Amino acid sequence: MDALTLRPWSAGDLELLRVANTPGMTAHLNGVETEQQLLDRNARYLRLWDSGEARMFVIEDEHRRSLGSIGFWNSEWRDVPAFETGWFVIPDAQGRGVASRALGLLIDDARAHRGDRRPLTAFPSVENAGSNGVCRRSGFEMVGTFTDTFRGAELTMNEWVLDLVG
Repeated sequence: MDALTLRPWSAGDLELLRVANTPGMTAHLNGVETEQQLLDRNARYLRLWDSGEARMFVIEDEHRRSLGSIGFWNSEWRDVPAFETGWFVIPDAQGRGVASRALGLLIDDARAHRGDRRPLTAFPSVENAGSNGVCRRSGFEMVGTFTDTFRGAELTMNEWVLDLVG
């Protein structure tokens, strides 16, 4: 099994967002983003890292090939400070456990940087079997389902939580 590392997001990683911005990759996220939205997201990842509000990473294999992205950011969950996480793995790297292994590395990083934030949350679409499976295999507990507006349309999501202290 390939060794994975998480490398901090850099300005040069915009192309990775473009690679993941396809109808197939965004089917569970209410569709693709515009070029301006990708530029804004790239800038936001950098700004939030610099301010300490988020830690966004590129998932790399032992050859330093970019396989996807994963990160966490400050959030609030049920009126308590929390982190929220999200990820994607490019199609060529899917089905090899990359997301689960990267989430394990991310959980370790979140525990090391948690401050007063105990829970790590994730909200994959109810129809995204892959991401829901990653949450389950990584020790998250599914505590509910809700519908909210995401990228301009309704999206029904499962609500997963992991206690970073436990």
